Amino acid sequence: MNFYIVMQGKTYEQAKETGVVWCSIYDTSGQTPHSWERMTEVKQGDAIFHLVKGEIVAMSIAQEDCQIGENPFDEAKELGNVFSSAYEALHQPISIKANFAQIKPLLPVKYSPFQHNGDGNQGFLYPCNEMLAIKLLELMSDANIYEESEEQLEFAIGPIAQKERHTLAPILIETEAEAKVKIRKGQQKFHKQLAPLWDHHCALCGIDLPELLQASHSKPWKDATDEERLDPYNGILLCSNHDALYTRGYIAFDGTGKIHISPEIAPIDYVKYGIHDKMRVARVEENKKYFKWHKREVFRGEVKE
Repeated sequence: MNFYIVMQGKTYEQAKETGVVWCSIYDTSGQTPHSWERMTEVKQGDAIFHLVKGEIVAMSIAQEDCQIGENPFDEAKELGNVFSSAYEALHQPISIKANFAQIKPLLPVKYSPFQHNGDGNQGFLYPCNEMLAIKLLELMSDANIYEESEEQLEFAIGPIAQKERHTLAPILIETEAEAKVKIRKGQQKFHKQLAPLWDHHCALCGIDLPELLQASHSKPWKDATDEERLDPYNGILLCSNHDALYTRGYIAFDGTGKIHISPEIAPIDYVKYGIHDKMRVARVEENKKYFKWHKREVFRGEVKE
């Protein structure tokens, strides 16, 4: 299962009633924007979050692979990319801006569906990494799934509302579970393949207690392709302390393996964190591109232009 965020406006209600997601192939200039072309990636079973006017208003599960089909909303019957999808509307939509503090850290550097202020980017279909999907599902569940008291169920509306939630709850729970399983299996495989490359020791301090060692991604899960997520060279084996410093950008490594320490850490505190500016890791050539990406995009160093 893969996850996507679709930006819908005036056509949302029609799309929901028709049970499809449709997009043109070409824009007015005859080009195919990347967010339109991404429709061709959708497969049966993928999960779609539907965004309308800054709010997640529904989620759906693709019922088939994307294919070429006529525009169901226009008499001209323009051909485009389309797939049928089972919509589940939310009783309580989720505002992106109201929850942006939780969402922002999970956004990818490239092809993010949202801008830095929480506004949606122009486009149609955006990839949604598993960690972002889990957060959206948690927000949706918190706002829409709750237990009815016996007193509430005495009212006529009670059983109706309960029935509606019973159709939504299993989908949210099962989808969240699939996302978590995908991450867990990927992380386990990544760690298993990465650890031998660093001789099962922390690359910086030499700690070899397995319980304290972390397989740290250089290019994070949210930004990496499926292939990069499992590439053992897209990472480094570090103890819990150095892993926290690395994943949060307080330290980085250049193409030679030399450590770079964020100016946010005062030199007087280097000893406290178990680091010094002469440290170097025994990187191999395959690590180089990932170390450079991490230093450019994650490291809390020079101000980015």
